[in-house]
Amino acid sequence: MSIQVSPSPIPNSNAVSLTSTLLDRDDYLTGLLNQVTATKTEGWLQELRQGAANWVHHSIIPTTREEEWRFTDLSSLRKVQFNVETGNFASLQFDILPEAANSRLVFVNGVFAPELSAVRDLPSGIMVSNLAGLSVVEQQGVQQYLAQAEGAQEVFTALNTAGITDAAVVWVKKNVVVETPIHLVFISVAGESAMISQPRCLVVAESGSQVTLVEEYTNRQDAKSAEERVYLTNAVTEIWVGDNAQVSHTRVEREGAEAFHIGKTAIAQSRDSRYTCHAITLGAKLSRHNLEILQTGEQTETNLNGLTMISGKQLGDTHSAIALNYPHSTSKQLHKCIIGDRAHAVFNGKVLVPKAAQLTDAVQLNRNLLLSSKARVDTKPQLEITADNVKCAHGATVSQLEDDEIFYLQSRGIDENDARKLLINAFAAEVINQIPVHSLREILLNTVNNLKSLTND
Repeated sequence: MSIQVSPSPIPNSNAVSLTSTLLDRDDYLTGLLNQVTATKTEGWLQELRQGAANWVHHSIIPTTREEEWRFTDLSSLRKVQFNVETGNFASLQFDILPEAANSRLVFVNGVFAPELSAVRDLPSGIMVSNLAGLSVVEQQGVQQYLAQAEGAQEVFTALNTAGITDAAVVWVKKNVVVETPIHLVFISVAGESAMISQPRCLVVAESGSQVTLVEEYTNRQDAKSAEERVYLTNAVTEIWVGDNAQVSHTRVEREGAEAFHIGKTAIAQSRDSRYTCHAITLGAKLSRHNLEILQTGEQTETNLNGLTMISGKQLGDTHSAIALNYPHSTSKQLHKCIIGDRAHAVFNGKVLVPKAAQLTDAVQLNRNLLLSSKARVDTKPQLEITADNVKCAHGATVSQLEDDEIFYLQSRGIDENDARKLLINAFAAEVINQIPVHSLREILLNTVNNLKSLTND
């Protein structure tokens, strides 16, 4: 598979200049770095880690003074001292998708759990494994792609790279069509002290191939603890989509109520490729998802569907950037937020269309539903266009449940609470129903239906 580096990469919105920070090192970040680099590896992987660690050592954690983090305050994260923890969780219980019962990799606290994983009966031409389980030759292939996506020099992404000891690897060979979904499960089990885990995924879909992925972040309580524990998940996923390849990707974040979740998804799309992402954000006290798509050939198709559903005092932040550098591309994005109680949602979406990207068709829409008078959303859809022969549109809406809609349902014998649930369900279903895995659709729709009231002021 040939993937070229774009002449117009995605602006590194979270990058921090080395020259501006040499005299301003972040002691807190240095402490995190020391934790994640305590375990050493060998060869090319250690060299990769060391390069990232050198960069992190001269970086700082973003503050609200930076435009890209203006609405997401990480000061509460800085108050917690995180440690790396592992353990034996062979009897851990979690949701198994029937469609992927024999095609799943499970990682607990960032460590591969072979006793919980099941990879068998897959067609020839697909490799699903943890990095440490690959042969020397297979690792040489991985070396060409791991940590090579645009945006690698972003503080949390670099921190993840500096701590890599293992990773989930999915590699689909040329012209191989995989009908079975691949389920990547990352479970956090927080113990007595605050824990940091750094999951890593690498997906390579060679030319003409097709694959469906489900990437899930969830938690399980330590049996010794009755209350939610604080922990940090810092996740990075890189997806390389080859010429005329097709990747359908569903990302579900259902972290614990006291968790911090920071995730990066970086995609490189080659000529005539198709990439679809369904990003669902439900959990964590504070979550941030950076979704970055880089077009490396013409005639690509990109479809991004997102749903953020939060309540209490949760903060859910989605930042996306689509760099369309070649002509004849299509990009469609719909991101929805359902915000209850005192929760705060953030959406910032960029679509970059330089002069070379003529005949581009790009649409971006952010729709927000506020269920409480104290719920808040900050939305900023952006189009940056220098091409003169394109079809592009973007917009955002903020609304509440309409009284006349609730009244109409009540007039049909439905009580007020059920009427609200029906309307919320319909709003969310537009995104959830597009997920290609039936059992996961049912789980998420049941999650919406069983939510407690989100409208408490």
